[in-house]
Amino acid sequence: MNFERIKEKLNILADAAKYDVSCSSSGSKRQNTSKGLGDSSGMGICHSYTEDGRCISLLKILLTNHCIFDCAYCVSRKSNDIKRAAFKIQEVVDLTINFYRRNYIEGLFLSSGIFSSPDHTMERLIAVAKKLRLEENFNGYIHLKSIPGCSDELMREAGLYADRLSINIEIPTVSGLKLLAPEKNHKDFIKPMEKVKNEILQYQEDKKLSRKTPIYAPAGQSTQMIVGATGESDKDIMYSAVHYYSTYKMKRVYYSGYVPVLKDERLPALGTEVPMLRENRLYQTDWLLRFYGFDVRELLNKEYPNLDVDIDPKLSWALRNMHLFPVDVNTAEKRMLARIPGLGMKSVYKILNARKYRRLNWENLKAIGIAFNRAKYFMICDSRDWERRDLEPARIKSMILQSSQSKYQKMYNNQLTLF
Repeated sequence: MNFERIKEKLNILADAAKYDVSCSSSGSKRQNTSKGLGDSSGMGICHSYTEDGRCISLLKILLTNHCIFDCAYCVSRKSNDIKRAAFKIQEVVDLTINFYRRNYIEGLFLSSGIFSSPDHTMERLIAVAKKLRLEENFNGYIHLKSIPGCSDELMREAGLYADRLSINIEIPTVSGLKLLAPEKNHKDFIKPMEKVKNEILQYQEDKKLSRKTPIYAPAGQSTQMIVGATGESDKDIMYSAVHYYSTYKMKRVYYSGYVPVLKDERLPALGTEVPMLRENRLYQTDWLLRFYGFDVRELLNKEYPNLDVDIDPKLSWALRNMHLFPVDVNTAEKRMLARIPGLGMKSVYKILNARKYRRLNWENLKAIGIAFNRAKYFMICDSRDWERRDLEPARIKSMILQSSQSKYQKMYNNQLTLF
């Protein structure tokens, strides 16, 4: 093995993989068997933490950055003059095992540019996972990228060896994809998603009949959308996300702010700031939809097609619906408690449990851990000391912003800097 060449490949292909953010592994329960290597049960891998606080990482690389497509937003587009490299199947297997033995990683995230054809590329990705599972007895986490346009048979096989499969939808709308990647067909992205969904559902049914049913993609599937490469509104992005969650049973939809790396008239100019704050607001909205009982139409609609930059989406919704507040925390149902700005779901459950034994006052709520500076304008409790002023939403927003601290505050502060 030429170690210098392997190191060079690793530098090239690890750097090319950094733009893919859909690499969370939460949900996999693959356990170690037959004294094999690794165990991904009950823990995450990429940017996740175990109960004892350990950060779990994985080897995140491309199999190759050669690609037959010329997508405007991709650093690996065929017309881009960059260094190209490709790993052999055995090289990826050896790297994974050696890094694991040295305790550098707990798993593998493997994606690839498309060379030759989608099926040929997918076959090589599967071959890596298959060798790790069958020859190396590796039971750690494996996340494989589904290649758009590959066959159903290959998607079936991929799920037998990978913990999670993901196919990046990339651009939220069909029109945006045609603009930036005219060689690609939107249906080629949908077909693998549909196959994986059906296989997972079939596995769940078969498992009821036999415990020996081969496990299929235990951590499900995910996708990623690029934010800011085209002119889609936040409404377009989140409505697309809801569609993928409901139709294809996605575990996660990831949002990646576009990083300008290529000069192209169809894209934001080089040096344009990455929309990190917008990306953050989309994740907050995603969380409200999945865990707080919100409907996407409550947060984004024709009247409000984009999220507020300076405040989080729950606070924005509350300020638009002041007729629903204040909420009495001692009598309100869970659904309304979850809609109070400054209350997370953990606080909601603590309130529901605590009020079984006593009526709650401000001191009790502070002890529970609510964000008092926001919540106090939207709730009342067993106390005479509560906000009695009939404040306008704009005034409440201003007061909350003045008392808040955020790492993004510089991005939306309109006050002139004098010093």
